Amino acid sequence: MTLFNQINSLLLGLFLLVVTSLAYFQFTETKTFMDSQIASDLNNTTNALTLMLKPHLETGDIASAETVINVIFEGGFYKKVSLTWLENGKTQVWDNPVQAQGVPDWFINLELFETQSTESTITNGWIQLATLKLEANPAIGYSQLWKVMADTLITLTILFILSVIILRLRLTRILAPLHRVADQAKLIAKREFQPDLNIPETIELKEVVLAINSMSGQLQTVFSQLDKEVVSLKNEKLTDKVSQLPNRLYLNGQLGSWMKDPGYGGVLIARLDWLQEIDDQFGYQVRDNTIQILAKEMQRSLPSIAPCVIARISSREFVFLVTKASNEQLKVYLQSVIRLINQAMISANYQEEDQFSIGVAVRAQGMTASQLLGNADSALQSALSDKQVCQWFENNEEQEVAISQWRDLLQEAIVKRNFLLQWHPALSFEDGTVMQREIYSGLKIEENIVRAAQFMPYIEQLELGSEFDQSLLKVIAENSTILSKQEKVAINITQDSILDLHFHDWLELFMSRQKNPQRFHFEIQESTVLTYPKQSQKFTNIVKQQGGKVGIDHYGREIGSVAYLQSVKPDYVKLDQSLSCNLKNEMEVDELTERLALSRAVINTARGLGIEVIITAVEDQEQLNMLKSLHANGYQGFITPPTYIS
Repeated sequence: MTLFNQINSLLLGLFLLVVTSLAYFQFTETKTFMDSQIASDLNNTTNALTLMLKPHLETGDIASAETVINVIFEGGFYKKVSLTWLENGKTQVWDNPVQAQGVPDWFINLELFETQSTESTITNGWIQLATLKLEANPAIGYSQLWKVMADTLITLTILFILSVIILRLRLTRILAPLHRVADQAKLIAKREFQPDLNIPETIELKEVVLAINSMSGQLQTVFSQLDKEVVSLKNEKLTDKVSQLPNRLYLNGQLGSWMKDPGYGGVLIARLDWLQEIDDQFGYQVRDNTIQILAKEMQRSLPSIAPCVIARISSREFVFLVTKASNEQLKVYLQSVIRLINQAMISANYQEEDQFSIGVAVRAQGMTASQLLGNADSALQSALSDKQVCQWFENNEEQEVAISQWRDLLQEAIVKRNFLLQWHPALSFEDGTVMQREIYSGLKIEENIVRAAQFMPYIEQLELGSEFDQSLLKVIAENSTILSKQEKVAINITQDSILDLHFHDWLELFMSRQKNPQRFHFEIQESTVLTYPKQSQKFTNIVKQQGGKVGIDHYGREIGSVAYLQSVKPDYVKLDQSLSCNLKNEMEVDELTERLALSRAVINTARGLGIEVIITAVEDQEQLNMLKSLHANGYQGFITPPTYIS
């Protein structure tokens, strides 16, 4: 029972007790008064009637005596009157029924009034003439008692109703701060922080509101401090001090993580020898100022051409990891880099020519991170030796299928749902149970099985993400093996679907038709959340309203704040592979220590908001044992490889 109902019931109970007591005392007092009135009237009438009948009885005038009795009896105050002549033993009886006008029969049947009667002997000296008996009629008592109680109950009922209304309105107003406190507490439990509540006038409630405001502020401060710690660690460990661009450590992690996922793009390495000339001529301060201006311009203009990571890996070298760009887009990107460098040289009043070179390498199927970076470096060295501004690494691997042919092949495979599914379990650190199974998909194209790493870049380039996701979800929902297991499944959603409002409507209808919608987990890339926060939040709300869950993939990959967790409110996050501290990456002890510190910070930030954390890319038991100290909820990787779904 709510506090409002408890207080309401208590006060109304006390009010009813008082009202009942008043009604009881009113009832008993009125009954007692009527009893005494009836008795007094009965005695007075008996005495008066005795005196009035005596003369007629002495003379033997029976008719006159009956007339006197009739006059008194017709008033209705007496139920029964009997007169017995002692001379001859004759008895005359007058009888009235008990009738009270306006009084219900059930009330009369309660027999609240006892029978009251008197008897007197009329004498003449020593001679006894007659015996007179009178019995009072209780109808007048019932009538008066009913009237008094009816008026009392009506008055008390009106007062009770008014009291209930006034009490309810007053309690609602008094307890309103408590309702706001309860709502605030629920939001705090969900790690949602709202503005402080208004302070009420009631002293006790004032203390409660002040306490909840203080708690909310403290928890918000804790989250802010955790987020600042993440940003501080990233800036300290992963940022170049001069340019404020990511450093080599961050670049290596991002490149390795990007190469393990399906994607398309390339790497540019720019060597700016003229920076050394400026240092020699004008000093390091002028050089550093030039680098800062150039870095700001790069960060401002280049990401709008294509998604990228810009890093400074040495005093003269910059690396551009373009994570989503076709060859044509890479050429545009390259021209923009050259233009920015030339503008920086002009701004620095540097007049020499050909004092920088750029090497470009394009990502290819089956290539590793070290190979891609090596290809770009080879192209750079070739440009330096040939004294050219830029050089592309010649990739002898020819594209087997043109982009236009890919469109037809992919659309046909999507429409026919030629999927080959695998699922990869995420296991709990606590007891090793399956938290979810992530779905990996392949496509059967012209009797060949094409892995996601091969076709997903074309899905993104051709903007077929929404069609692909719809078809894949239909297959998952109808798969007999998945249905029989009834385990939670995680599906990576493409950026196209997050931005497509028609897909949002379709997904809402799709989820509403599922018997067990809570088993569907949808994962959004962190880069998508940061680039398109409103669309990501809308997508998340739709999924949660239908009973599903939302996760953030590649959590912690970006170098900035993770404050977006408060607005998007995911159910879980998957730590980016660059933070999983894979020992096979041959990291040095210092680098491993820095990775662990950063991983612990981003994990604690998510856990502080009540969000589950799953560490990815866990390859062996040694790595797993090391990661247990981070206190994440679960892990996923080829320590438990994916299996095909029949």
